[in-house]
Amino acid sequence: MSVDDGAVFDSGGLDQLIGVLRSAGYRTIGPIVSDGAIVYGTVTGVNDLPVGWRDHQEPGRYRLEQVSDAHLFDWAVGPSTWKSEFFTAEETVWQASIADGQVTFSEPDDDTGPVAVIGARPCELSALAALDRVLQGGAHPDDRYAVRRSGTFVVAVECGAPAGTCFCSSMGTGPAARAGFDLALTELFDGGHRFQVQVGSAAGAGVLAQVPHRSAGDGDRVARQETLARAEARMGRRLDTDDLPDLLARNLDHPRWEEVAERCLSCGNCTLVCPTCFCSDVKDATDLAGTVERQRRWASCFDVEHSLLHGGPVRPTTASRYRQWLTHKLSTWWDQFGESGCVGCGRCITWCPVGIDLTEEAAAIRTSAGALGSVGSVGRRTS
Repeated sequence: MSVDDGAVFDSGGLDQLIGVLRSAGYRTIGPIVSDGAIVYGTVTGVNDLPVGWRDHQEPGRYRLEQVSDAHLFDWAVGPSTWKSEFFTAEETVWQASIADGQVTFSEPDDDTGPVAVIGARPCELSALAALDRVLQGGAHPDDRYAVRRSGTFVVAVECGAPAGTCFCSSMGTGPAARAGFDLALTELFDGGHRFQVQVGSAAGAGVLAQVPHRSAGDGDRVARQETLARAEARMGRRLDTDDLPDLLARNLDHPRWEEVAERCLSCGNCTLVCPTCFCSDVKDATDLAGTVERQRRWASCFDVEHSLLHGGPVRPTTASRYRQWLTHKLSTWWDQFGESGCVGCGRCITWCPVGIDLTEEAAAIRTSAGALGSVGSVGRRTS
């Protein structure tokens, strides 16, 4: 079965699909409801998924409500990202101990088995692809990330219910799934609760063959296209990406940076929930017995220490740190990796305590740049 073929199964088929993956030795991780949010955790079947739950998101606001329907994926994204499954927030890189005058080094065993991702949104597929390029595709790949990503099976679910902070259509990352999946589902309800399935790999075709299904008909294909069209029309935000990298590079001294700094708490929430942020720091910890641990933790460009050099921090102000974050995502990421560092998931908007909106900030600079004569130097800088 090729990537263009379509199949259909019902919610019972999804339950069987999860069972097939678990029987094959995969750890099945997907969306669950916990602590008032949709996060990622172990799912053993359909009953673990957010049945009948919907999310409401606006700048600085997030809440869930449960309704009496059978929708499993009638929500956008929560604070969890798939990044944390493969690039963990905190981990021990190696240990060293002394015994009988000998120093012994060891590394933790990362062999926890392959992961099956259940319910990844299209924007998250793009985020994983970005992390793969950064952490696996360079001259010095991150071996720990590579081990965790090895053998990952991805079941994507196309987005039918974007949040008020979503703008994936602006970034070309959704609501349809285009690549990076083994199977991609679209939840449909007209004519009965069912899922249209697109196959993206030989592994996906092999798993689907073990699940009862039928071929997709014209009605299923039309229903999918209508679902995606409605989702795009309901997109809560829009970002004009035309000439955006160079626009920001020409306006590094724009007064808007100081204006947003008056609200920004420099808390780093946006970097913690971002699915593509990959900054980290390492620290060594010792005990009285002489054991040494090298620990790696997520870092944020909103931390003063992030730009610390011998004479002090390069970016000592909140304005400079916010500028660094936004221009890296939307401008200098293109220089480094040939694409945008933003996938339009809207998490940074929802989970900002004061509701700072990346799309509004970029639009404000675009609107006023002409009147200000495009202040700043032409050419891209990261500080």
